[in-house]
Formats: sequence, structure tokens, C-alpha cells
Amino acid sequence: MQQKKPSFPCHSSHDNRPIGVFDSGLGGLTTFKELRRLFPREDIVYFGDTGRVPYGTKSREIIRRYARQDVEFLLQHQVKMVIAACGTVSANISPDFAGSIPVPFTGVVGHACAAACAATRRGHIGVAATPATIRSAAYEKELKALSPQIKVSSIPCGLFVPLVENGFIQRDDPITRLTVERYLAPMRSSGVDVLILGCTHYPLLADIIGEFMGPEVTLIDSGKAAAEYARQFLTEQGMLAAPDKGPGENRFFVSDSIEGFSEVAEIFLGETIRGEVRQVSVG
Repeated sequence: MQQKKPSFPCHSSHDNRPIGVFDSGLGGLTTFKELRRLFPREDIVYFGDTGRVPYGTKSREIIRRYARQDVEFLLQHQVKMVIAACGTVSANISPDFAGSIPVPFTGVVGHACAAACAATRRGHIGVAATPATIRSAAYEKELKALSPQIKVSSIPCGLFVPLVENGFIQRDDPITRLTVERYLAPMRSSGVDVLILGCTHYPLLADIIGEFMGPEVTLIDSGKAAAEYARQFLTEQGMLAAPDKGPGENRFFVSDSIEGFSEVAEIFLGETIRGEVRQVSVG
């Protein structure tokens, strides 16, 4: 399940509570960046579980346990919506999990699949994601549900997350370029015309991936698709911040040391971090 709409009536046309975003590490900052662009007045609380990254190599049981702890942390900050800006979490949570969250909730899988189906010309979509996400077959199931005739090719790319988390994202970095080539050569040969970047870390490698795959292949940013959904949902539900509210405030929380956070986060955001950064313990 990728999203849960609220089961309660909306009594107000505005809601100044913050939006909550979480990820296994810093990859969700790509979603945060898009949210900040779309919602200049919204307060955003971001939690990156940097002490336990990556989630993509862990079992489904552990992923679900960590996700519940992440959500519980955000709920302590009275958020009005939770976005799992993590492909691995989105692919491995259960409907019961999503249904138990007392505020609107969304992941990234469904929205990315909808964008991919809209973009494909030849009906052949590729999925690059973490090993846990590929094992779940969540993207393939969702794509087939949306369009049964779609052909899906999937590849696990386990080294992309640690490369991004450690700042190996420069377009000319030989290690990253060789890793992209090693993983995605079969995908390029398969003839896909759309490639879903099924982990929110992967857009940081989009230049390298796009250059390798070629101009005929459209890249789908799963985190951006989720942010676009959040804009539509909050607008329709009358849950946007009031027009007279000042600029949105940012609060960042990580489960490991904050040393170096600002430097790496600036790579993700393309600008200096603005907002409080704190280390917290979850679980």
C-alpha cells in the first residue's frame, strides 16, 4: 500500500502542522528538496536513520520494524502527513502498517509507477532499486496492476546507496561510473525506454545514469513523484499551511553523528542547510 487517505473529515481549509519525511539515510533529502520547492510555507520535519543505513540489504522483518520506529518518531512532532521517502520501506510495508498510522501516509512506489506508465512509449519499463526492493517485486506488481501488458526489467543496485551516502556522485568519478556501467549494462541492452530510480538516493546519480542509458531512456525520480502527490493531496484536503503563514521552517534529525551531515546534505540539496539539525535515538 502506497498511500492512506485520512478517515476523518477535514474541518479546516488550512493546517499549519509540519509534513514528516523519513528515509533510511540522506536519500530522502531529494524528496525534501522537491517538497520545499512545492511548499515554500510548509514546515518540514526530516528524519534520516543514518545509524542503520542502508535498509536495502536487510530482511523485510527488520525493515518493517525500523519503519514503524521512524514513523513513531515523526508522530511525536505532530506532523499532519508522513512520507516514506524510501523505496525500500515503501516496497516492504504491509497494508496493516499503513492503515495503523493516524495521519495520511504515502510511500514512493505507486506514484513512480504511475509516472513511468505515463512516460513509456514502447511499454518496456526498467526498475533500478535496492536488493530488498527488488526481492519484494513491489514495483513489478504495481506496474502490472496499472498496465498488464507492460514489460518490466528489474536490477538490484546494492552499491548505489553507500556511494551516494559517501559523496561519490561527481559525474566524472571513475568508481561510480564503473559501478553504474556494471549494474545497468544489461538494462540498457534490454531496450527499456523508461527507468525508474526506485530508491530516493539514486537521483543523485541521475547525470551518470542518464548519460550511460542514453537520451532515449526517460528517468523517473520516485521521490519527486511522491512530492507531487503530496501537493495534490494536501491541496484537495484543505490541509495546506495558511496563506499568511511565514516561510516554512526545517528541522532535521539523524540517528548517527551530525558531524559531516551539513556537508553531505548540501550535496543532496544543492544549497546550504537551513534549519535545526539534531542527533536522536530511535528504537
